Amino acid sequence: MMRAFSALLARDLKLAARVGGSGALSLVFFLMIVVLVPFALGPDLNLLSRIGPAILWLSAVLATLIGLDRLFQSDEEDGSLDLMTGAAVPLEVVVLAKVLASWLTTGLPLALASPLFGLLVALSPKAMAATALTLALGTPALSFIGAVGAALTATIRRGGLILAIIVLPLMIPTLIFGVSAAEAALGGTVPFTTPLTVLAALSLIAAVVGTLAAAAALRWSE
Repeated sequence: MMRAFSALLARDLKLAARVGGSGALSLVFFLMIVVLVPFALGPDLNLLSRIGPAILWLSAVLATLIGLDRLFQSDEEDGSLDLMTGAAVPLEVVVLAKVLASWLTTGLPLALASPLFGLLVALSPKAMAATALTLALGTPALSFIGAVGAALTATIRRGGLILAIIVLPLMIPTLIFGVSAAEAALGGTVPFTTPLTVLAALSLIAAVVGTLAAAAALRWSE
């Protein structure tokens, strides 16, 4: 089972690198939002630094949606998904490998790039580090939640809008605790570790529930 998991993970990573994947598009979209928001709010650096973590988190949530509809749809179109479904490996392992590959090429680069993009919203070094940490812990939850919507819309052509309508409300708790953790690191009544622990718990819960729900959705769509 571990060999199958590693093979699927390597396959999706190679495909993402060969085709360009959605990781680069997500980073560009992330950058566009972070650049445009300061233009809309004006040159108030105090305001930008105060709401900077929220801007980065909202940008990450929206950037995660880029290419998410292709997570299972491309395999559905070329018949690979039928082979994976009929293989001896549990479908949950297939889903876990594909979502992990998606996070490694989309969510993790967003977290690593957030300190650089934090300069555009006048974040302090401490705020940049805190926001990057919260994104690293929280983006897995976004990926696994998105996987459920991707599985439900795998057989629907151009189902990106439907997918966004399904998963965006489910991403709100992760967004709330991610922003709360980043702001708590800058001071406040709530200790930094409290929302950070909740954020990590949300990612673990999403990993379990999202994997099972996505696998069930793929079986149901057959």
